[in-house]
Amino acid sequence: MDINIKKIINDDRDEALNLVLDVFMEFEASDFSEEGVQTFKNYIDNKELSENLEMYGAYYKNILVGVIATRNEGNHITLLFVDGNYHRNGIGRRLFEYVLELSSSENITVNSSPYAVEVYHHLGFIETDFEHIDDGIRYTPMVYINK
Repeated sequence: MDINIKKIINDDRDEALNLVLDVFMEFEASDFSEEGVQTFKNYIDNKELSENLEMYGAYYKNILVGVIATRNEGNHITLLFVDGNYHRNGIGRRLFEYVLELSSSENITVNSSPYAVEVYHHLGFIETDFEHIDDGIRYTPMVYINK
């Protein structure tokens, strides 16, 4: 599958965040309480927060099919979502490897949703703690040790 990864800027951010929300609602929302779903939606809708994220998109035939976003100079993944029609094609891995190449950090962290814990295991992440729930958001803290 010929995937092009590039930085998401300006107007393309809305398209990226729409993809994130659509994938969240389809695959992850059922693991969260109403409060958690609303907290996630509020996070996505917060323009000030999203403008401070480094976002990269995976494009297949010029169609956005995956998004990864980081903060803390690429040391923390805040979003990693792939359109369900393109799951199991290595797009999430390609996005992660792209961010990994840009990172100078020894560790990359993520607070994984229950749905994505196994995905992160496949990428080489390990849990650093048990599952937490904050504002209805269920997550497991994980780390990737960059060798």
